[in-house]
Amino acid sequence: MLYKRDILAKMEKVILRDEYIVLSGARQTGKTSILLMLKSALEEKGEQCAYFNLENPDHLALLNAHPFNIFELIPQNKKRQYVFIDEIQYLNDPTNFLKLLYDEKRKDLKIIASGSSSFYIDKKFKDSLVGRKFLFEVFPLNFNEFLAFTNNEELPEKRGGKISGYYAKKIIDLWDVYAAYGGYPKVALAGELELKKIMLEDIAVSYVKKDIADAGIRNIEKYFALLKILAEQTGQLVNAQELANTLNLAGKTAEEYLYVMKKSYHIALIKPFFKNMRKELTKMPKVYFYDSGLRNFLLGNFEKIGIRPDKGACLENIVFREFLVKTSSVDKIKFWRTQDKKEVDFIIDRKEAFEIKTNFKKKDAKKYDDFKKQYPEMKLAFLGEKEILKKFYNLEIKTK
Repeated sequence: MLYKRDILAKMEKVILRDEYIVLSGARQTGKTSILLMLKSALEEKGEQCAYFNLENPDHLALLNAHPFNIFELIPQNKKRQYVFIDEIQYLNDPTNFLKLLYDEKRKDLKIIASGSSSFYIDKKFKDSLVGRKFLFEVFPLNFNEFLAFTNNEELPEKRGGKISGYYAKKIIDLWDVYAAYGGYPKVALAGELELKKIMLEDIAVSYVKKDIADAGIRNIEKYFALLKILAEQTGQLVNAQELANTLNLAGKTAEEYLYVMKKSYHIALIKPFFKNMRKELTKMPKVYFYDSGLRNFLLGNFEKIGIRPDKGACLENIVFREFLVKTSSVDKIKFWRTQDKKEVDFIIDRKEAFEIKTNFKKKDAKKYDDFKKQYPEMKLAFLGEKEILKKFYNLEIKTK
């Protein structure tokens, strides 16, 4: 069964334009399903569509020979056709393929393509194709999508006021599952918790290893060791040289590993926000995972947030993901930190500031006076689990 994804609404806004569409994202985040959902929607409107997966060696060889060979795979028609190409990174030169077809044949066909991660898109797309394509990033499910995938579409309809009893418990139970096991589609669809763990292990071992192999990295053990360290340091500063020393790696090797992790959508490195370079930390980024389930697998801990020793890091990681949904760009998510270690967790689009709190009784507002004085135009809000549920999901309920 195919499920609705939020990204489809964004894609539908540009589907009638000439520019081609490229989907990028981690493996197993549902790019193929999104292509097929859009194809189905267009066919229902009477449009002519075709789908090809370039893992098929015959199709790959034909299109590598010349871009115009695509017309040997689709019927000749005066009407513009929509061609969906999965795993376009397998082409020898994806840039030339898309550029030539766009420049000379865009009135005849529109291409909607997927690539397994932006690492491959960066590596093989030698030209940015500015003006010729829209790039959409596909992430693991957010909580709203997770509700749809688990057949709980009716729960959002209960929003808009305080709720209690049956629906409150059901939402919190689902929230706990989502926070523990994340939003990879096949993990969300797995009913049993043990099966979810098996699915996450398959993603971590099989698909992450594919990213490692395709990147030409030979020391798989050190790569996974670094991933595990980052899982333990979620929400903290990343010092590549310190990580290199810990793992007995060359500094450049550690930086290469971080690059591949970032470009393969395993981790995100968010940059610091600053106005005064002399007083505010301006170099080291903070690390978050695109999927909390993958992080928890690396930690070997699938406990509920409320009883975890790393509750703060878990909440921060989920908030990062929701801000990613809101902003659609990692570059719009930053943090603030001074040389004397005063810090605000998230600065969003240079307009809003948020601090994640697991215990409001220990909240010391004076700690943030310097930030408020320096950025009086930026409202600072404190978010605990209850506030997170209210802000992002409009769920005003009592948390455990």
